[in-house]
Amino acid sequence: MKTALLALLFSISSVAFAADHKFADISQADLADAIKAKTVVVIDVNGSDSFKAGHIPTAVDFDAKGKEIATVLPADKAALVVAYCGNENCSAWKSAATAVAALGYTNVKHFTPGLAGWKKSGAELQK
Repeated sequence: MKTALLALLFSISSVAFAADHKFADISQADLADAIKAKTVVVIDVNGSDSFKAGHIPTAVDFDAKGKEIATVLPADKAALVVAYCGNENCSAWKSAATAVAALGYTNVKHFTPGLAGWKKSGAELQK
């Protein structure tokens, strides 16, 4: 019984670990290039108040669009979609990334530095 329980716990933790590593990171330079080229959908998960105060250019407010996120995504399921939240310690981005992946998108990435990293770099915010 204990062995079965340990095996189950190991399986669950392995799945959780795999889920944490499912989405690749994207650098700020690559994200900025994709924004400039208009080849990315950027999703902000910081909440509507934060979004109104300033967000990465072209970003979509996940708090406002979460239930209708499919309406702002391209038809091409291989299109680049990037989710971010407040900073590298925030994990809220996973909710958007998971929702987009569940819709069949295969090129979903994470901008790890988040809004704080974007601001710290001196890059402009959109309001």
